[in-house]
Amino acid sequence: MKAPTCATAVTVLLTLFATAAIGADSFEASLTELLEGHRGTVAAAAKHLPSGKEFRFNADQPMPTASLIKLSIMAAAFKAEADGRLKMSDEVSLKEEDKVPGSGVLTENFSAGLSMPLHDAIRLMIAFSDNTATNLVIDQVGLPATTEYMEELGLPSTRLHAKVFRRDTSIAPERSREFGLGSTTASEMIELLEQINDRKLISSQASEAMYQHLLACESRSKVPRYLPEDTPVAHKTGSVSAARCDAGIIESPKGPIAFCILTGDNKDHSWGDENEAELLAAEFGKAIYTHYGTDEDAPAAVVARVLKVGADGTLVESLQRTLNKQLKPSPELSADGDFGPNTQRAVIAFQKQAGVEPTGEVGPDTWRALGPLVTEDEPTPEPAVAMAGLKKKDPADTLAGPPIVTCKAYAIADAKTGEVLWGYNDSRRRDPASVTKIMTAYLVCRLAEQDPSVLEEVLTFSQRADDTSGSTSDLRAGERVKIADALYGLMLPSGNDMSVAFAEHFGPRLAEEGAEEQPPYDSFIAAMNRAAEELGMDGTGYRNPHGLTAHGHHTTAADMVKLARAALDLPVLREVVNTRLHAITVDSVDGYQRNVVWKNTNRLLGIEGFYGVKTGTTGPAGACLVSAGRRGDADLIMVVLGATSGDARYVDSRNLYRWAWAQLQAE
Repeated sequence: MKAPTCATAVTVLLTLFATAAIGADSFEASLTELLEGHRGTVAAAAKHLPSGKEFRFNADQPMPTASLIKLSIMAAAFKAEADGRLKMSDEVSLKEEDKVPGSGVLTENFSAGLSMPLHDAIRLMIAFSDNTATNLVIDQVGLPATTEYMEELGLPSTRLHAKVFRRDTSIAPERSREFGLGSTTASEMIELLEQINDRKLISSQASEAMYQHLLACESRSKVPRYLPEDTPVAHKTGSVSAARCDAGIIESPKGPIAFCILTGDNKDHSWGDENEAELLAAEFGKAIYTHYGTDEDAPAAVVARVLKVGADGTLVESLQRTLNKQLKPSPELSADGDFGPNTQRAVIAFQKQAGVEPTGEVGPDTWRALGPLVTEDEPTPEPAVAMAGLKKKDPADTLAGPPIVTCKAYAIADAKTGEVLWGYNDSRRRDPASVTKIMTAYLVCRLAEQDPSVLEEVLTFSQRADDTSGSTSDLRAGERVKIADALYGLMLPSGNDMSVAFAEHFGPRLAEEGAEEQPPYDSFIAAMNRAAEELGMDGTGYRNPHGLTAHGHHTTAADMVKLARAALDLPVLREVVNTRLHAITVDSVDGYQRNVVWKNTNRLLGIEGFYGVKTGTTGPAGACLVSAGRRGDADLIMVVLGATSGDARYVDSRNLYRWAWAQLQAE
């Protein structure tokens, strides 16, 4: 079966692997295939509560919960109230030492001394997955109480191990190492949810209150994603880098559906709407809603097939045609439908070109990078047409002018005045990769210029920062570092994780006065764009602080000259980008210390005369380098964007420097 040539990769997969309608047996088989195909461990269960019909997949396997365990903490709190040990109206007070990083609103937005009813802390814990509020609730209930109550209910695998971001409080160190914050099974979650739905957990009043808390959960990226917008879903999610979870109750037209999906050991650690585990949960939600909750037959779950050596068929043919089109130069594969060594080599070459992990297997990341699949061979042209397409030879290279380079754009500027002396495509917008971090560091160092005490502030790494993909400073959630040192972790190893930590830390104080309140990370990005506008960087737009590819995230070589010159005018930042190696000892909220060494990725710093600034590499951006160098009185800023390799960016830059310095000496 052939899909239209213009179909996207996802559409092709749907066309090739989805049937129009399936019955109960096919529903189970299709859903099982979907879950088995995930790159990670999965446990799932769903139960149509009015009829008792259910689906189970590894449902009794203990799995990590991440923040999903907060559902059980809530139940333990209501049990404590029923036993007379506390009241939902009891006031809980926020102390500075209670604040922990990660999800929620308390840590970043509220001062120590804040007091609220326990009921409100539970609402923050469930609706916003607030980590600080969770620890406040745990303090009221008692750390062992959640596990004890779950055991009383006959749910022995549902256990809370420690306070959030406080591994030092663990009451089950071995389980903490295995599962993290908490553990459960899909079966046990379904049983707990069914009791809440039937208003039998503790009492009718307590069950109703818990249901309303779950109904307030704001997350819609997992199971609710593909459901009709007006569908009520009372649920709780959980997310850490390798584990994504969702459990709750869907109010379908044919009655409530209890569900739980738990994933662990996920290969995709990315954050955002395209994470594989989040998409898996969304497909799971759509399938169970349609099958149990409507009068329609459930469509087959979308199975994003992984192709590897030994696969065959029409999809392999489309893959081969697409590789021939996308790879430069073309591997000229035969579209024979057999996935052999030649196809594998072409897949690896494409993955390297696209910045995807070069596994030789075609999974979700590679399908997305390939884009629309070529499903039909182009007709062979008539001989006369084929011969007419032969291009004439290009003229011989001129002996005058700048060197021939691999990069797609460059700008050479006077470092003292900022004037661009020579350029090539220097006003054309391109993906900037990690040279983005020059702006991130510029904002922080500009604050330090105004108030040097900023450099003495201590930054605590959040889970979000720790989970950021790509190049890393190798710090971990809960570890602490002074801002003065953190700048080296941002610029030397090109720490994507450190850029997120900076955005979270400085976002609130960089928020525009009078602007609508937004999360710290978003405030920092807005400040990056304001700074670009102030510097006259008309061709630049920022969508993140690190440079991973994003729509609308771009710059020009000429704009990077403006930014580099402004950055080098800040003494602290000038020193950082001229440093080849920086070593420190970090400590942690858990009480330990460890040594960290950061090496600069900029190889020009090993040559006399060069003193910065930043490298960057992604598939779409190519290899980039913003540098500065001095020869005699000639001080230059050089921007090279889109070189063909890491080595090529240095060859391009050095050749351009030599040529530019020769031109200046000849004047």
